[in-house]
This record gives sequence, C-alpha cells and structure tokens, in this order.
Amino acid sequence: MKKVVLFGNNRWAEFVHFCLTHDSSFEVAGFTVDREYIIDDNLCGVPVVPFDQVESIFPPAEYAMLVAISYQGMNRLREEKYYQAKSKGYELITYISSKALTWPGLAIGDNCLVFEYASLNPFIKIGNNVTIGANVLIGHHSVISDHCFVSSGTVILGSVTVGPYCLIGANSAIKEKVTVAGDCVIGSGVAISKDTREKGVYIEHPPELLPKSSDALRKWLSWSAKANKPATNSASTESRKD
Repeated sequence: MKKVVLFGNNRWAEFVHFCLTHDSSFEVAGFTVDREYIIDDNLCGVPVVPFDQVESIFPPAEYAMLVAISYQGMNRLREEKYYQAKSKGYELITYISSKALTWPGLAIGDNCLVFEYASLNPFIKIGNNVTIGANVLIGHHSVISDHCFVSSGTVILGSVTVGPYCLIGANSAIKEKVTVAGDCVIGSGVAISKDTREKGVYIEHPPELLPKSSDALRKWLSWSAKANKPATNSASTESRKD
C-alpha cells in the first residue's frame, strides 16, 4: 500500500481522501497546504503540515503526493502546486475509481482523478493533472490535454480534442470531431457543436423566473388535471355492470 500526501485541506481534499481510503490501494498519510492556509493541524485523523516543510516530514523517497485541488483559477492553482510538488521530488499519483469503465491501452498522465461511472472509450489520451468527474463519457480517439477539469455528467463524443486549462461544466455535451481550444469555459448544460475560440466562455441562457409562485402553479395543475379528465360514459358503465 503506497503512502500518499494530499495537497489541500478543504472539502474537495476531504472527498478525495475518502475515495482513496475506500476505493484504492493508497494510504493517505497526511495533508499539506501553504502555511497561511492551515486552519487545523489535523484532518480526517491525519496531520496537516506546512508545504514548505512537507519533504522533511513526509520524505519524497517514502511518500507520493496528489494535488487535491479542483478548478480554482481556471486550473492554474492546481498546475502551480503540481509543478512545485514535482520540484520537491514527489511522484504524483493517479486515481481511477474501481467503478469507472476503462479499456486496455488507456493513456493517462499523473495527478489525474477519474471518478465513479466515468466511461473512457478505447484510443483516448488524457494528459497530466486532469480531473474527470462522475458519469462522464469520453468517446473514442478523443484527447483531453493537461490541466483540465471535466465536470460530472459531461458527454464528449468521438475524436474530440480539448485544449489545456479548460473547465467543462456539468452535463455539457461536445459533438464529435470538435476542437475545444485552450482556456475555454463550457458552462453547465451547454452543447458545443463546432470548434470554439481560445479563452472563450460558452454559457446557456439563465432559467426564466415566472411571475407566478409555485402555489399558483400547483393550483393550475390541479385544475388542468380535472378539466382534462375523460368524461364517464354512463351507458358503457351500465353495460359493464350487466
């Protein structure tokens, strides 16, 4: 069982700790963050140590690391700590849920997370420092470049290329053979059917707030159900009774 230190001390890091503890061969020995962000010196029953001292407490020869940061700063914060951890000599691990579907020959980098029920088709390539959320589908011959975050429920069809630093929102969809340029934000629920522009932000129209309250809507639905109820045919009823 390889011992691992997680960079992070928020709820996302706590979530990653839970996944590794219950669904991997890794043992989380501790957490580390920059000194000024230490709130408590213990999290999930293991120590939280300053990042400027981590190699003296958890030597890189004995411990690996995983940067458990989500998409802050368009993935730049995770990238920064990824390279700092490497410069300290740490191996960066990759976690793939046992509940994810993968195929032989999967090409995936280090410091990656692939969560439950993600489906990764054959012939795909995933770069370094990439997060793939739960229930994501990535189609055959697709490429996900370094430092991306793909949120839960996303559908990426075949032969798609996603450039570096992209943030792809939950339940979005990308059509086959499309190129998503680097540094793009694809909002939740957005469907992309053609190539995007670098650093483009693509969002769906916000939902409309109706002037009626839900109480009024409930009454209208109740009235509508009664108004559309089929009339009873008394003759047919009497016939069935006979």
